[in-house]
Amino acid sequence: MSTNSYPLLQTVNDPADLRRLSRAELKDLAAELRDFVLHSVSQTGGHLSSNLGTVELTIALHTVFDTPRDRLVWDVGHQTYPHKILTGRRDRMGTLRQMGGLSGFPQRAESEYDTFGTAHSSTSISAALGMALAARQRGEDRHAIAIIGDGAMTAGMAFEALNNAGVADANLLVVLNDNDMSISPPVGALNRYLAQLMSGQFYAKARDVGKTVLKNAPPLLELAKRLEQQAKGMVVPATLFEKFGFNYIGPIDGHDLDSLIPTLENIKGLKGPQFLHVVTKKGQGYKLAEADPVAYHGPGKFDPSVGIVKPATPPKQTFTHVFGQWLCDMAERDERLVGITPAMREGSGMVEFERRFPGRYYDVGIAEQHAVTFAAGMACEGVKPVVAIYSTFLQRGYDQLIHDVALQNLPVVFALDRAGLVGADGATHAGAYDIPFVRCIPNMSMACPADERECRQLLTTAFEQDHPVAVRYPRGSGAGVAPLASLEGLPFGKGEVRRTAGGSAPRRIAILAFGTLLYPALQAGDALDATVANMRWAKPLDTALLQELAASHDALVTVEEGAIMGGAGSAVGEALAAAGITLPLLHLGLPDVFIEHGDPARLLALQGLDAAGIEASIRARFLAG
Repeated sequence: MSTNSYPLLQTVNDPADLRRLSRAELKDLAAELRDFVLHSVSQTGGHLSSNLGTVELTIALHTVFDTPRDRLVWDVGHQTYPHKILTGRRDRMGTLRQMGGLSGFPQRAESEYDTFGTAHSSTSISAALGMALAARQRGEDRHAIAIIGDGAMTAGMAFEALNNAGVADANLLVVLNDNDMSISPPVGALNRYLAQLMSGQFYAKARDVGKTVLKNAPPLLELAKRLEQQAKGMVVPATLFEKFGFNYIGPIDGHDLDSLIPTLENIKGLKGPQFLHVVTKKGQGYKLAEADPVAYHGPGKFDPSVGIVKPATPPKQTFTHVFGQWLCDMAERDERLVGITPAMREGSGMVEFERRFPGRYYDVGIAEQHAVTFAAGMACEGVKPVVAIYSTFLQRGYDQLIHDVALQNLPVVFALDRAGLVGADGATHAGAYDIPFVRCIPNMSMACPADERECRQLLTTAFEQDHPVAVRYPRGSGAGVAPLASLEGLPFGKGEVRRTAGGSAPRRIAILAFGTLLYPALQAGDALDATVANMRWAKPLDTALLQELAASHDALVTVEEGAIMGGAGSAVGEALAAAGITLPLLHLGLPDVFIEHGDPARLLALQGLDAAGIEASIRARFLAG
């Protein structure tokens, strides 16, 4: 991208360059930075609305604080494109979320300015508190700042950290980036003045001196406290955070550098836990994103002058769409069904369900632990909960999955979207571990549909059980097998043989496929004249089919888009050992490493999980020479 139209931005190679600019120049820089973000994301795809909303806040934080010595910890991190651009990565933004390029989230290995790796929400306050107390323990004088959105504040982890920070008396600043409301009338010139006043040294010292002077006169001290509360009550929405031991400041306009910079400068000189409430607008400065921040949350490539245009031909049906349609159809048939999501209505395909069944739709916010136990409570009362949750987000409710659902054997269905590799979002969102962590739990079952039709059918099968069942399916579309219109299920715990070897190969090999890798396995089976089984269930494993294949073949190969360690292949090995069967066995799946972002098909090929890779691995192991 040419920098000719960004005369100020091209002079900023690190935050030190920001600190040499005047306030007027910083305002011009903000306009350039916002335009650069818009045009950069339009060429690569990525998160847009959230990044347009944090331009001024990012500039102000890097201008006031001595980064990277002072630690900025971004919550989730999908709003850090301005941060990346201002910290020496401007010229690499064209590689964003591409293999070998910049991550869409903060990564410690990518830059010293990325002080804490993130991508899941509500971790920033805990991490920044740890950094603040570590600095105190090491005798280092530096600041720790957590920047967290209002959505992430719904998670219990954020409040656990606030509760700890208040009693720890740490030098911690929490910046609440409130972007889910419009800037209300109090966020104006008067509020700016009062916010700066309350964050200033005079106010802080006067308050402390007053408390010291009046401590021996309780009636006067109580009167002073009430006057302070009334003064703050004119300009702040609540005093909740002060109850946690924080000095609350705000709300202030998060797009006003004349408000942000002086307030942050004043806060920089304060000791103890501080809480700054800033109000921003998602999509700020780009009218289309302002009008529809959800649509522009994570767009693909688009023309900024036109906006997002729907494709002329309908896109292929995704597994998410299949789930959403099944949820509505099953809700029509069974009035006990309720749908639960931890703040992923759009991502999990529940928009239509909410519209049609608003009384049976529950968005619990970014609170995965609560979502799982909430579902358990409903199941106790005869309701049939379906929890729509990403594979990686269920990790955050693992104790609840064991203690609250499985231990009580409650019939909760977990629809695990984003199973396997997810492409541009990278390791933080890759659903690599759900088979290992689910199949080791008593009472739990795990279904692995091979295509869209099986996904609908296995969801029905899962819903019909009287114990907890998870159904895992990947992001995007599959083989394109159209789902049946009916709500017909499939046999519980049973697989099928999809291809039978003809005997032309020197060794009889059976490939056992779990999930969508059935289709490349079938291609490899054709090339090798191997038997291919669609196992469908990681737990319970179809041991009858397994033993039949073991008895009639010389070697077995397991294929899964999940972690090899503890995965479905491990289940096959354990079952063979339990039956006293010794047979050459090859496990193909995701290795014991974190796989970074990139094109999903390319990533699968690099792991040897495309048709050519499966064939090559089998030839090398069993047919070489």
